[in-house]
Amino acid sequence: MNNNNISRKDFLKVVGATTAVSAIALSGCTSENYEKETKYSLGDIPKDKMTYRINHNTGDIVSILGYGMMRLPFKDNAIDQEMVNKLVDYAMDHGVNYYDTSPVYCRGNSETATGIALSRYPREKYYLATKLSNFAPQFWSREASIKMYRDSFEKLQTNYFDYYLLHSVGNGSKGLSGWDTFQKRYIDNGMIDFVQEERKAGRIRNLGFSFHGDQRVIEWLLDNHDKYHWDFVQIEMNYIDWEHAHDVDEDNVNADYLYKRLTDLNIPAVIMEPLLGGRLANLPDVLANTLKQRTPQNSVASWAFRFVGTYPNVLTVLSGMTYMEHLQDNLRTYCPLQPCSDEELKLLMDIANQYLKYPIIPCTSCQYCMPCPYGIDIPTNFSFYNKCVNEGSIVDNPQSADFRRARRRFLIEYNRQLEADRQVEHCIGCNQCVSHCPQHINIPEQLTRINDIVEKLRTL
Repeated sequence: MNNNNISRKDFLKVVGATTAVSAIALSGCTSENYEKETKYSLGDIPKDKMTYRINHNTGDIVSILGYGMMRLPFKDNAIDQEMVNKLVDYAMDHGVNYYDTSPVYCRGNSETATGIALSRYPREKYYLATKLSNFAPQFWSREASIKMYRDSFEKLQTNYFDYYLLHSVGNGSKGLSGWDTFQKRYIDNGMIDFVQEERKAGRIRNLGFSFHGDQRVIEWLLDNHDKYHWDFVQIEMNYIDWEHAHDVDEDNVNADYLYKRLTDLNIPAVIMEPLLGGRLANLPDVLANTLKQRTPQNSVASWAFRFVGTYPNVLTVLSGMTYMEHLQDNLRTYCPLQPCSDEELKLLMDIANQYLKYPIIPCTSCQYCMPCPYGIDIPTNFSFYNKCVNEGSIVDNPQSADFRRARRRFLIEYNRQLEADRQVEHCIGCNQCVSHCPQHINIPEQLTRINDIVEKLRTL
């Protein structure tokens, strides 16, 4: 880390993040997805080895691991604030100083929970990021958008934001294109000018946007960089989306192109979805085994985090860490970061090419589709299906030798993970969820496909 010209504020952010509280005892939280891979992680994790990146536009010294506060732990149908505090304490203790939230995360409760957890620390010891998440038409007016912006200050218990984003530009809504939706959310109501003025006033320290979808929007924003002076841009980047985002969904833009555009403009990149919604931590078994053979001591997820961290214009990598195991594993990857070699990058590109052959639903479990008016747990249904595809446990041939046992195992596990009123059979195709999906998934179509599989197995 280059310590030249580091301000006292920036120095405190780094020092505070590594010395603030003593290590906490691990709670009893568990994660089925990580059980097999994190047994080794119960040892000591260094507290002074976090890799930092410098925002070359502002001088901010930012931990390469950023805490995405969108998948916080729940208990009794509410955010488990005690566990959130423990996770934040552990993260701060190990050098994490970037925390990203939004008014819409965790059923609208993430900002409040984040504010409670972080307010226990001096404000100069962390960077706080939130967003103008005015997705729904009822928030498109200038008055409603400004209220959302101001409410974030109260919930987060702060008088300034270190990083503030126009949230998910490029996504369409209510039958409108991504471009038309962008116009209504930020241009017609004057909000893009409003946040510029807020930056001048110091209430926003760094101004940027996150991007999904319509390429016309990001091209316009970047083409007007001389006017708006974007301090950072948040993009979806992982070793699948690097060259294949457009292959998966024609409305998506490949990450290699977006990264190059930002680098050419000297705009730091903040990375979201490094695990592609957790899917790169749960690869099909044959692909996961390829990586485990190379580095048996490391998790499959660590490869994805090393990939994005390898690129020097990446300022921080966001991870929605629900469990202590997630946090510990990521800390091991970034304390310090070991960049991927050219050979390893080629290996990951090969893995990506093979991955595309699997009929995975490209859900990232972002929860934007929720709640479903008919009670369906859409992300969990998709997650269950993807897990079965990865394991090769979907069987539809009654003549196969293991059919009866595999069929029984599938149905028992499905009913175990999803209560009857949360299952796919309740979908009526209302399409309410479709416009909210940043991955542009035809959700009713995919739910119907899963239902066809379930019903076939139930009736055989």
